[in-house]
Amino acid sequence: MINRIVQHLMRETPRGQPLDSVLLSELGVSVHLASHLVEEGWIYRLSSGAYLLTGDKPTRDGTIAFLGRRIKGLHVGGKTALAWYGVRHNIPFREKVVLWGQTKYKFPPWVEEVMLFSYQTTSIFNEDFPYSSRIKPMPYGNPNVLVSCPERALLELASEVGKGQSMEEVRNLAVMLRNLRPAVLVELMNYCSRVKVVKLVCKLGVEAGYSWGNEVLKYDFFRRKV
Repeated sequence: MINRIVQHLMRETPRGQPLDSVLLSELGVSVHLASHLVEEGWIYRLSSGAYLLTGDKPTRDGTIAFLGRRIKGLHVGGKTALAWYGVRHNIPFREKVVLWGQTKYKFPPWVEEVMLFSYQTTSIFNEDFPYSSRIKPMPYGNPNVLVSCPERALLELASEVGKGQSMEEVRNLAVMLRNLRPAVLVELMNYCSRVKVVKLVCKLGVEAGYSWGNEVLKYDFFRRKV
């Protein structure tokens, strides 16, 4: 019976993604059985409620997918999202993953062993904004890892200026964002509750000389905010 369960886990579980108790239950493994599998050496416990098959190691994307089951609204945003779309100014020795979410969360220590990360819960949008808007998996990426679209990522990045994020780097990244979609940017700015962020994004677009920078100036909502 145990061998059959282990074979089932090996077939059905994504490699590199820790398993929580709910997912194990969906796969037919109770908390009691999980403890038995740990004792027998078939799986090992990373932290309370986090398991992996023996011989497997948590990956960056697998860890984010695991966290996404526990943190409401979790997604990759800001500078990291832009980097994943190919927009990066400097290539760091080790990537720092910028995560955004809606609720505070105490990250278990093993997460820091898998990846450097920051976590932001401050909302830059008003209460009418559908939080899940404009975030989705990367093409051909892990379907359980949500990532901000470039337009939302730029707003998130701009909101971090002065909080560990340099203006110079933001300008350098904005210069690479030739193909931002004005309609999407306008949609997001309609919900943005941070006047400074709206002003900065407009300024970046105008300085870069791209059409999206001039387009957003045409909208009444923008003039009211600024």
